[in-house]
Amino acid sequence: MKSLTGLHHVTAIAGPAQENLDFYAGILGMRLVKKSVNQDDPGTYHLFYADAVGHPGTDLTFFPWSHMAPSRLGHGLATEVQLTVPLGSLDFWGERLVRYGVTVGAVETRFGDRVLPVVDPHGLQVALVEAAEVTTRGFEPWTQSPVPVARQIRGLHGARTWQRDRAASGWFLTSVLGFTEQRTEHDWTRYVLGEGGPGRVLDIRETPDAHRGAWGTGSIHHLAWRVDDEAHELEVRSAIETIGLRPTPVIDRFWFKSVYFKEPGGVLFELATDGPGFAVDEEAAHLGESLVLPPWLESQRAAIERGVPALTYPPVVEPSGSPSASEIR
Repeated sequence: MKSLTGLHHVTAIAGPAQENLDFYAGILGMRLVKKSVNQDDPGTYHLFYADAVGHPGTDLTFFPWSHMAPSRLGHGLATEVQLTVPLGSLDFWGERLVRYGVTVGAVETRFGDRVLPVVDPHGLQVALVEAAEVTTRGFEPWTQSPVPVARQIRGLHGARTWQRDRAASGWFLTSVLGFTEQRTEHDWTRYVLGEGGPGRVLDIRETPDAHRGAWGTGSIHHLAWRVDDEAHELEVRSAIETIGLRPTPVIDRFWFKSVYFKEPGGVLFELATDGPGFAVDEEAAHLGESLVLPPWLESQRAAIERGVPALTYPPVVEPSGSPSASEIR
């Protein structure tokens, strides 16, 4: 069986939608490439942030369920999303985020990479990871981003999870999905697809004494992994089903086809096809500007538009201080 090719998208749970938009588009400078709704809960938005064209693997998405309680950290959850930034850009990012009042940690070194931990406005743990431009996902800069092209986020780097039993999840990753166990550093074991690098990294921490984690605002809902097409998706789905897990049937999400399942430790995974992509129903120059619904929800448009809050886009976000020299360059 052909292995997965990398992360397709990561979906998390946010608080108020405008605050989410202000942070990811206004401060991090990612492009809102699709403004839609959760197809299983059309009363809430599904917001997609990516590079200029929404390449698979550059896409971080959110369900703004602001009525939910904050998440509870624990095993069985993805606990951090990692975003790739260019080599040498962490000083710029640290200065920019501090000026906007964002919670940032000290720069760390993880598996040889420089990493800046960040907490978004609703508690999601985000890590900016410096890396060379070695990736299979493609990247197109967004020329209207408030962040200079040379410093822009390049896409998803990887994710971290907590597991009660690392061995069970590790066996599944390596024996079924095509990952390789790379090495262990401190409490974390890194699994990679292919040669690893941007978009092909999953870190696991074994936490046998932790409570079970719970979804809420600030948590990752699921990790979606790339498959080439529906034939590849069905092949992987069959392998998952053969070992006794219970994947869903293929679900048409209009911009890609999806299969959902929980890996042995309880983290929700998705298989997502690379196509047809976000430009199938919008011109590339106008991605994310209008509320877009899949055809089967169009009959509910009036009710949906009444139920979701108005959003200001592009957001206008005021920093708390003057720009630094590296910010201007």
